[in-house]
Amino acid sequence: MKRPGRSLSLRRKLTSRCMLGLCGLCSAVVLLPLLLLLFYVARQGAAGLNWAFFTQLPAPPGASGGGMANAIVGTLELLGIAFVLGVPLGMAGGVYVSELANEHLVLAVRFAADALNGIPTIVTGIFVYSLVVVRMHRFSGLAGGLALAIVMLPVVLRASDEVLRLVPHSYREAALALGATRWRVVRDIILRAAKRGLVGAALLGVARVAGETAPLLLTALGSSQWSLRLDQPVASLTMQIYSYAIAPYDDWHRQAWAGALTLIAMIVVTSAAARAWVGRRT
Repeated sequence: MKRPGRSLSLRRKLTSRCMLGLCGLCSAVVLLPLLLLLFYVARQGAAGLNWAFFTQLPAPPGASGGGMANAIVGTLELLGIAFVLGVPLGMAGGVYVSELANEHLVLAVRFAADALNGIPTIVTGIFVYSLVVVRMHRFSGLAGGLALAIVMLPVVLRASDEVLRLVPHSYREAALALGATRWRVVRDIILRAAKRGLVGAALLGVARVAGETAPLLLTALGSSQWSLRLDQPVASLTMQIYSYAIAPYDDWHRQAWAGALTLIAMIVVTSAAARAWVGRRT
């Protein structure tokens, strides 16, 4: 005669294993499209990678050769501007919402951030075009970086807010009980405890805007030459990829795939380097 307790224990083990297997299957289904995408881009783009691609300017239409050196540098410029403008503001907003604001204001800020995150980026491009480009009477890298910063801002704010809320409340209570001020608790305890997550929030914002094209078409415009001045049009990989992909030249199509692979590699390398840097100092 079987004991009820043993039968119940066996059923629980089987249920646990089935659910673990189902979770693993779902994870594989989610990761499969990403892996296929990365594999396809790597296979298509590897053929277009050479020294000229990283060091030369774009070739004239119809001519073979050339590269995307100016677009690579321009992408770094635009991401740098967006990072400087968007990440500090986003993290400051996340700290305020998580630690300092009252309940009603917290709900309003979170709703505003979610609404801003849902606005199409082309609308952000039009806004910056009216605000900056029209008044400056020219397209510029500064306008492009500002547009990307606005797109990045709600992502960094909400991610920072979620990361800071994961810090145990006992940290705050212990520091306040020892006589620390509210600001010192935030600066020396909360931010240090959430350092890894905040780096992830910043990288999430960078990854969110690295592939944007629509707002740059209305702000940075693009250029076939070197442009290190922020008040002049600036090339970017996304706009160059778009222009090459719709062109009727096979060599440009090959370089478009190479540009897509380079853009993905830049994001992956930046993320890995930042995480390694934080891990070494934790």
